Amino acid sequence: MDRGGGHRRGRGAPGGDRRVTGRRPTTGGDRVPAGARVDRPAGAARAGSGLAGHRGARRAGFRPARLAVPARWSGGGRRHRGGLRRRRVRRGGLPRRRPADRGAPVTTYAQLWAADPAAWEQAGAAWRGVGDLLQRRAGELAAVAADLDRSWTGAASRAATGRLGTLRTGLLDRVPLGIEVDQILAEYAVRLRTARARLASAVALLPQAGAQIDRQGRVSLDPAVPRQPVHAGPTVTQVSAQVGAALTVADAADREAAARLTGLADALAGSWAEPPGAYRPPVGADPALVRLWWDRLTPAQRRWLVGHEPALVGRLDGVPATARDQANRLLLGTRRAALLAERSMIAARLPQGPLELAALRHLDGRIAGIDGIAGRLAEGVPRGYLLGLDQGGDGRAIVALGNPDRAANVLTYVPGMTSDLASLDGELGRAARVAARCAELDPTTETAAVLWLDYDAPDFVGEASRDRQAVAAGPALHRFQEGLRETHDGPPARQTVLGHSYGSLVVGTAARDHGLSADALVFVGSPGVGVESAAELRTEPGRVWASTADDDLIRYTRPPAELAGRMVLGGLPTLLFGRDDDHWFGTDPSGTEFGGRTFPSGRHGHTGYWDHDNPALDGMARIVLDRTG
Repeated sequence: MDRGGGHRRGRGAPGGDRRVTGRRPTTGGDRVPAGARVDRPAGAARAGSGLAGHRGARRAGFRPARLAVPARWSGGGRRHRGGLRRRRVRRGGLPRRRPADRGAPVTTYAQLWAADPAAWEQAGAAWRGVGDLLQRRAGELAAVAADLDRSWTGAASRAATGRLGTLRTGLLDRVPLGIEVDQILAEYAVRLRTARARLASAVALLPQAGAQIDRQGRVSLDPAVPRQPVHAGPTVTQVSAQVGAALTVADAADREAAARLTGLADALAGSWAEPPGAYRPPVGADPALVRLWWDRLTPAQRRWLVGHEPALVGRLDGVPATARDQANRLLLGTRRAALLAERSMIAARLPQGPLELAALRHLDGRIAGIDGIAGRLAEGVPRGYLLGLDQGGDGRAIVALGNPDRAANVLTYVPGMTSDLASLDGELGRAARVAARCAELDPTTETAAVLWLDYDAPDFVGEASRDRQAVAAGPALHRFQEGLRETHDGPPARQTVLGHSYGSLVVGTAARDHGLSADALVFVGSPGVGVESAAELRTEPGRVWASTADDDLIRYTRPPAELAGRMVLGGLPTLLFGRDDDHWFGTDPSGTEFGGRTFPSGRHGHTGYWDHDNPALDGMARIVLDRTG
């Protein structure tokens, strides 16, 4: 038996290669079809994460408790089990590539086959604890300084207190370090998983092409397969191109992660954080101007702003998602502490009447919401990015599952009535289901889903029958979508904005009044979107989608004038009051008169569009992926 994965060895091939026939580990639920001839090197399953150099980074790794960078590997060119060669590693934990390596991909098929994205996600999760450790140490220094100040006076005391303050500032400046390492490793794991899915897709074509593949990823005709006079399947060239594309993705991810980690190591040894100039973009600034300002800052200045002015960085559209996430994570504890202080103040009032009890319940809901956000951010897969947080009022938050600056497809989901910080976990679950369905339909493409709850959603039906809160939310949603465009890396992402219930009115009003940077607008369970036709949404009608379940009570949100007339005149024919597809806020977007496109939904009521057995979930995912044809 082959200890590297239990596959049966085949006969030796020319040049010392061995072909192995058998099934490969699943990737994204796929298996290599029976009969595919695949080279699996002995020991590949033991190769850890597999990519050249990264196994050493994982084993020697950053040491969070000591804030150390990895030492060089010993042994130089020794070959370890599995046939992969150890490579000497520079500071930062990843190999310095030779100039000759910079052209074609150097990641091999065998390395990518054995890669383990989950190991990198686990390493990133461990690094998230570095910030907590540094904050605890900084708190201990503050306590020591306070004790000294109470018991010691004079010049020596002032000098000692100043030195402790300097040490504390240095620790606090480095709190975002663990978050940034976690981001790097998580994003590397995502791209690695995408590359593996592409490789699995290519390998699945081998039987159809009558081909085989060796350890280096070279595809050739399989001499054991009879040649057909007319070959209708994929060619060897096509399969080879797909394998090469997968290796290129993995190699690019390898190079980028190495460069980013090396940059962090160099910054730790040099200038980690330094204050920028006095200018700061105002609240509500154009995301393009914010991005221009951010790009002109040095990395050290950006780190200083994240650590010293997280409230500014965390809310600016046009700042990259990684920096906003770092800043808002730093604010989580502060926001929670503010709510706890407010709760303690109210709880101390005696006697406590109905108003105090209602206020305590409201606070408990927001505290639970922040705890829910913290718990979701700690889960890791897909990694959460906290792009906005406000504990005031009912509470607001913007949470992305996956990095929207890196994903090829980005969904922005706007929830409806009664949405607040206390209900955020359930709304985030809806966004997660669409993202998961996208991954099932196309594991070779990165998709990020954003829950955008940055507006004051109505709490009662009376509020929901007016468009005041939707109109007020329009500028913020417009800026957020523009910011996603500005901060995205590489080719523009396909951006989809989805609104449910009152959230569909928010989306429609923003599109009508300000325009939305989106390739598709989607409305589900809508009471109307503020217009009479899709043509009024400043986009092509073919990019507007809607679905309303047959048993969704939203169908009965008739215009106020019609409701008043029915109350006076009773059950007279509908033609006296208008069309059946008239809603509170205009024509039903899922009706034929609206002029957009529709997708089906099962009878799952007003909140069941995300149920796993509802075709609406599949429809939303296909729109996000642009697979509706």
